[in-house]
Amino acid sequence: MEDNLEFSGLLRLIDERSAAFRAAVASAPDLEARVPSCPEWTLFDLVQHLGGGDRFWAAVVGAGPADVPPAEAVAERAAVASGATVAAPREREALSAWLAEATELLLSALREAGPDRGCWTWWGASQSPGDSGGVARHRVQETSVHTYDVQLTLGAPRPLPDEAALDGVEEFLSTCCATTSAWPHKPTAFDFHATEGRSWRLTVDGDGARFTRLPATGEGPEKAGASVRGTAGELVLFFYDRVPAESVRVDGDAGLIDLLRAWEPED
Repeated sequence: MEDNLEFSGLLRLIDERSAAFRAAVASAPDLEARVPSCPEWTLFDLVQHLGGGDRFWAAVVGAGPADVPPAEAVAERAAVASGATVAAPREREALSAWLAEATELLLSALREAGPDRGCWTWWGASQSPGDSGGVARHRVQETSVHTYDVQLTLGAPRPLPDEAALDGVEEFLSTCCATTSAWPHKPTAFDFHATEGRSWRLTVDGDGARFTRLPATGEGPEKAGASVRGTAGELVLFFYDRVPAESVRVDGDAGLIDLLRAWEPED
């Protein structure tokens, strides 16, 4: 079984993906272009979202163990989301500097905290830890997927980097899928197979949803209700609704995938 990425590797990937995001934004001819994968946003909106997210999580990590995120960070994020405040400058060089500063604020907070310092997270009922390491791991995915969004807007989408994508499958299952809320349908299991040679199972029943790694054979003790196969990058983009179902191979009961996508656990 492969280990998760080391904390230092997560910080490196945040830095690398953030640089790729800035480079893609810098080459965009129009910051008011609509983002196909986030149709309610322009590129400028996406920039504010990612840069603001880096700043928000820097404040969260810096605050340490807490039951709620810092009030000032929440207020600032809400003001930007509502349009009451424009956080990012529109001039290109200033915008790139603003993004770079946001990333460095996040990285500095993570370096100071180390991988195991507790902090508030929204994924309290999941299998992901509520600490700075969990934040770093999720920010890798947030930045990677939004870099893809910018590239898609420019008409030149690129595959997610293998390292980020392979970790991203498990990160999504453990953070966004795992829950203690009861699955409202007949118990079943979903298998996800990356063509790079790793596989995971998401089991759903009355106790909620939880993921496990499958052995190298990719086979679980019982047959899954549905399975999805693709490159790790395709799986991550499928999870985040960036690519259609036709981009991956679905075996078994495809209707179960629709149920999983539509499920909104209470916690």
